[in-house]
Amino acid sequence: MQISVCAGRWGNAGDEGSGALQGYARVGAKGLIPSPGWAGTGAPPASLGACAEGPGAVPSSVGGEMHSGGLGAWVGAGPGDNHWSYEEPERWGEHYPACSGNKQSPINIETEKTIFSPELQPIQLSGYSLPNSKKFKLKNNGHTVVLDLPESMAITGGYAQQYQAKQLHLHWGSPSTAGSEHTVNRKRFAGELHVVHYNTKYENFKVALGYPDGLAVLGVFLEVGPRENPYYEEIIKHLQKIQGEDEEVMVPGFNIAGLLPDSLHLYYRYNGSLTTPPCFQSVMWTVFNQTVMLSHDQISVLVTSLQYDDGKPLQNNFRPTQALHKRWVLASFEPTLSRERQVPTAGQTSSSFHAGDVLAVVFGVLFAITALAFMYYVYKQRSQNARLDSPTKSKVIYTAATTENTA
Repeated sequence: MQISVCAGRWGNAGDEGSGALQGYARVGAKGLIPSPGWAGTGAPPASLGACAEGPGAVPSSVGGEMHSGGLGAWVGAGPGDNHWSYEEPERWGEHYPACSGNKQSPINIETEKTIFSPELQPIQLSGYSLPNSKKFKLKNNGHTVVLDLPESMAITGGYAQQYQAKQLHLHWGSPSTAGSEHTVNRKRFAGELHVVHYNTKYENFKVALGYPDGLAVLGVFLEVGPRENPYYEEIIKHLQKIQGEDEEVMVPGFNIAGLLPDSLHLYYRYNGSLTTPPCFQSVMWTVFNQTVMLSHDQISVLVTSLQYDDGKPLQNNFRPTQALHKRWVLASFEPTLSRERQVPTAGQTSSSFHAGDVLAVVFGVLFAITALAFMYYVYKQRSQNARLDSPTKSKVIYTAATTENTA
């Protein structure tokens, strides 16, 4: 089914959703359905972000300097104490009004309520393999560990526009708790990687923050696996050098694509926000369906190495999940393929229910039916033979009829 999305307008602060797109998407001969950004009820949308034009709830010009740290780590964006804390995330809205908006991230993804969108194409990347000869800054910004990324890295497919890379960072828990930001059916994973990009149709990252299609973030769930992950080790092995807040080190380039899952065509998409203050609602999220494995030791180093400026361990740096407020969560894959298998629970290595799994079930059922039919046939044959061998039949002698007997 081919779907085209028409232009719409972004509402003012008084509109439902504070910047909800008031347009419509045409679905073949079915007529009009609410457009992807629409925050109301009704028929499900076809895709997200196709009509994302113009300023939304976030002002197009944003004051302050962008902190080099985690997604949304911002200096000078609001009054009062700008050094926000994960200890009281429910109070972020007191100094950063957008944090109280109704398009906030992260969210809990309820797989049974996601909507399949055939327009969601595989994520395509460019320039993700960084040369080992070049150095890139890795920093403890007091909220997370951040790796600055070069302008040569970009998302070239899977979104309506091209998005240029800005930085990547991680979220984690503690030695005894999981720490992903997004959850799936209320399951929280060991950690989560965010690779942050901005829309190249805007002048720079700061300008892009003011638009609902300004940022694209790739989210990857991390789990504990049996082996060391060589790509994540390129980050983890340097953490002891940046234990204190604002400490940084230059690290050689490596293949950033190795940090992502193999299946870049299986993901969820929704409109959301920065997951830290100032919480601007300018992010088109891609959360991959497949997890990435790190060894137990790697996860342990990740959650115990960094510290805040007061020397306390930097742990549990994730925001609680936020309410959907009638937003749609789209899936790039068919929702009919047993959702329990599409997104992994803790300890599983893969989330996809492949065609081979379906065929295996079908052949298994056919084999079971054939076996039952054969057993029934054997049972009937044995029953018949038993009757022929009974005492009442054993004394009867059957002889062929002769002409003499029949005369």
